[in-house]
Amino acid sequence: MPNIHQIEHPVSQQLLGQLRRSETEPAMFRQIAAKLTQFLAIEATRQLATETITVETPVATANAVKLTQTIGIVPILRAGLAMTDPILDLIPNASVFHLGMYRDEETATPVEYYSKLTNSNPVDIALIVDPMLATGGSASLAINALKSWGVPRLNLLTLIASSEGIDRITNECADVSIYTCAIDPILNAQKYIVPGLGDAGDRIFNTL
Repeated sequence: MPNIHQIEHPVSQQLLGQLRRSETEPAMFRQIAAKLTQFLAIEATRQLATETITVETPVATANAVKLTQTIGIVPILRAGLAMTDPILDLIPNASVFHLGMYRDEETATPVEYYSKLTNSNPVDIALIVDPMLATGGSASLAINALKSWGVPRLNLLTLIASSEGIDRITNECADVSIYTCAIDPILNAQKYIVPGLGDAGDRIFNTL
């Protein structure tokens, strides 16, 4: 599928294995998640529009480029927070818009409790970030909110995606590009990705 981009760099795949390990402690988990996020962000921003500018080096004038599109990072709270700063390190002028959702444990459906989208003009491209794409429910809500705001281009960045979640997003939102480090085959009865890595938010924030 043209809108599905799996990062298969050898370094990212080694990091992913370390992230999955149940023995990986929260501090290391956060560090690895940040590194993997940057792999995703680099790929997800490969097609950003630029304009040519000139800069003065210590020796002469050189051509360079400047980004011309406005970029928004949209973490789905709370786990998406861990993926925000690594992207800001790459794109310091990006804006950040938070969407808060929690999962109803009885129905495994997302419940939105917070939205911080401005009343100003929407950004040109939004990077939705959430470590896990399981059922796709939270991602779908976020996508619909951003489309209603008027964002013309949406990229979803997730460390691990399930086949079910990908199918849902591609069926509902065929124009959204998904960037992930792994596609796992199934969800268990509790709607956790298998083999996955457990609850990403709990592992990030040490609340197991």
